[in-house]
Amino acid sequence: MPPPRPVQPPVLLPPPVLWRDLRRFTPARLALGRVGHGLPTAAHLDFQAAHAAARDAVHAALDAPRLCADLAAAGLSSVTVRSACPDRRTYLLRPDLGRRLADHQPLPPCPAIAFVVSDGLSATAAQRHAAPLLGLVMPALGQSGPVVIARQGRVALGDAIAAAMGAEAVAVLIGERPGLSAPDSLGVYLTWAPRPGRTDAERNCISNIRPEGLAIPAAADKLLWLIARMRRLRVTGIALKDEQPARVDEERKDVLF
Repeated sequence: MPPPRPVQPPVLLPPPVLWRDLRRFTPARLALGRVGHGLPTAAHLDFQAAHAAARDAVHAALDAPRLCADLAAAGLSSVTVRSACPDRRTYLLRPDLGRRLADHQPLPPCPAIAFVVSDGLSATAAQRHAAPLLGLVMPALGQSGPVVIARQGRVALGDAIAAAMGAEAVAVLIGERPGLSAPDSLGVYLTWAPRPGRTDAERNCISNIRPEGLAIPAAADKLLWLIARMRRLRVTGIALKDEQPARVDEERKDVLF
């Protein structure tokens, strides 16, 4: 019988260079390493902190007076309404109520595009990014307001608001569901001829608007392009394709979409 082969100790290799290089381009968790069967302590604590930030973003309250002041500083008037949800707990448990406007809330007429800002699932995103984005978009369209600030609102709440205002279209700026690396991501949903009952297939969406994602100037450029095409074709959603040509930012030397 041949003698048993000697057991070779395992060779521990460092993370591939490619994985380490990818960290420069994404906040995703790559090549975290391990200690035994678990994560290193630093990686575990970072995950816990990111999870807590995401939970905080979901439960955070929108500071409507502060947002009104930020919009006013950009030369935009505003009005505040709320959905049929009386509080945050109801909002999270009853999505249907977040799509309905509370009773007895008069809105001023707006024959052009109604702009609605809602907390959604991240009031942090709406608080930080809505006013700077609208400060670029609305003056370019020749509009100064009123921006409708909607508390405890879902995307479809914009349809009810715009229908009450008699608007030709609605753009809903809303906090997106937080991720572990993006607790402040803002989305914009554009809908032509809004009315209750519109579906997501009838909307165009620009998502991940934040400094580490789609920068606000690039998002404004995209939204203005979609609005121009929407008005020309009189449609949104699957009937309106995002065919905006890519352009190169001369300062950053990268492609913006």
